Amino acid sequence: MDYKTIMTIISDDTLFRPALDTARCLSERFDAHLEALCLGIDPSQQGFYYAGASAMMVQDNIAQVREDIEALEQNIRQILASNVTPWSSAALATQSVTLNHVVSHRSRFADLVILPRPYGEGRGHNSEAIIESAMFDGGVPVLVLPDDVSMSEPPSNVVIAWNESTESLRAIRAAMPFLKAAESISIAVIDPPQHGPERSDPGGALSQMLARHGVRAEVSVLAKTMPRIADILNRHASDKNADLIVMGAYGHSRFRESILGGATRHMLEVAAVPVLMAH
Repeated sequence: MDYKTIMTIISDDTLFRPALDTARCLSERFDAHLEALCLGIDPSQQGFYYAGASAMMVQDNIAQVREDIEALEQNIRQILASNVTPWSSAALATQSVTLNHVVSHRSRFADLVILPRPYGEGRGHNSEAIIESAMFDGGVPVLVLPDDVSMSEPPSNVVIAWNESTESLRAIRAAMPFLKAAESISIAVIDPPQHGPERSDPGGALSQMLARHGVRAEVSVLAKTMPRIADILNRHASDKNADLIVMGAYGHSRFRESILGGATRHMLEVAAVPVLMAH
């Protein structure tokens, strides 16, 4: 499978450029349609105003959010005007309480969503919620970019985090267009279980599957010498001069809403290279 629909979701007028530039470059590389969703989010909630004012205040807030996001979309349209591959853009205004539904509904037909890191200065809960909604509810792989990092070409050196999980395998399949274009691939297996199904050949079955797709990979069995898995993966990625990490995204349900688990969250906080995740 190739990427034929690449989406980026823009909810901030200061953080969008690396993700948009990456989406443009990759859409040209894979001859894909680029979708830019400009999303204005009203954080206010009904019931927080004095009696009788709620509807009026919400309407005013939404109107202002819509005006701001339409102005941002005009800027995006000017940037994309010179794109050599097909593209489209849309501006939507929503409230925080409906953000999950809007993102999952609009992203579920994309092959890849490209987003900035959700943690850091100037980013709040909505940035994380957008990633969660696309991955958990939209079911689409997400490429998350560290601050001020963009991809002008598919990655040359890739590290795959392999722990035999369904999420990890799903991320690997989603990353196949990148893996086929890469020059070097390392399958990182951290402390494989002594009694697991791959105890005699950690990563061997995955390596065989990739080879049948024309993807050659080496297996690196790593000891858990650091408390956090993300730190071990980042150190290995640095040793391999990797420009992409592929891993499964994990979460748990809270009030029937999936949220990022600790290992996934920590990886997105500390990764120095783009991370492709799928759930």
